[in-house]
Amino acid sequence: MTAATAQHPPAAVVPARPTRVSTRTQLGRLLRSELVKLRSVRSTVWTLAATVVVCVAVPLLLSLAVINAPHQAEGPNWDPTGLSLSGLYLGQLLVGSLGVLVISAEYSTGTIRATLSAAPQRSLVLVAKTVTFSAVVAVVAFVTTFVAFLTVQAVLGTHHLGTSLGTPPAMRMVVGGALYLVAVGLLGLGIGAIVRTTAAGIVTVVGLLFVLPVVGSFLPPSWQEHTVKYLPGNEASSVLSARYDPTQLGPWSGLALFAGYAVLALVVGGLLLRRRDA
Repeated sequence: MTAATAQHPPAAVVPARPTRVSTRTQLGRLLRSELVKLRSVRSTVWTLAATVVVCVAVPLLLSLAVINAPHQAEGPNWDPTGLSLSGLYLGQLLVGSLGVLVISAEYSTGTIRATLSAAPQRSLVLVAKTVTFSAVVAVVAFVTTFVAFLTVQAVLGTHHLGTSLGTPPAMRMVVGGALYLVAVGLLGLGIGAIVRTTAAGIVTVVGLLFVLPVVGSFLPPSWQEHTVKYLPGNEASSVLSARYDPTQLGPWSGLALFAGYAVLALVVGGLLLRRRDA
């Protein structure tokens, strides 16, 4: 007698759930990815190198001119620390443009689609870019300001025209100048996230830092008193100057306001990054 064999229906196949990556793990991967991008892109290396050269070479040439005409260093307006940091006025344009390129270059090449596909939480992409870029720029900025100061003061010191870091407000100006460069870079990054094109981003940075203060100087005097000191491009003059100007904000107040502009640009850029298509 043949025993009846029970027929069991095949077990239902349960689809495997996708592995959920934690926010911390995803951010760590994005940070490593953004660091690789910064190191591998030639424009980043060359722009940072040009920033160092400009910020050191410009005040060095000016210091040599002062030595050849020492009467320029006479009077209460002589500011040897401000002279050593004068290259930052041009260097800020390079750093701001680099901040725009960090994100706009991905839009121009189309690689932003791959980046956003690998990171569903789009806000983390901008956070990773902000952290890595600010860290790299901070290292370069502090090295640049200290090297520029020490080099120029060594040249001026041969004619007893220099100063030292221990003489107020030299340390404040050197540190504040480095922090200002970092804020400029983050402002450029935020603007790049907003406009998404390199040309428009750089034009916007130039307009905010150089054109807007000039336009403000043509306003009626009663308007200038209440508006000009709050314009983004005027914070550099308060941070990089040893003399107190009552028409401008204080050094740290002006720097804090400028940092606020950079944070605002990053927040707006982050919101648009989440809502717009790549």
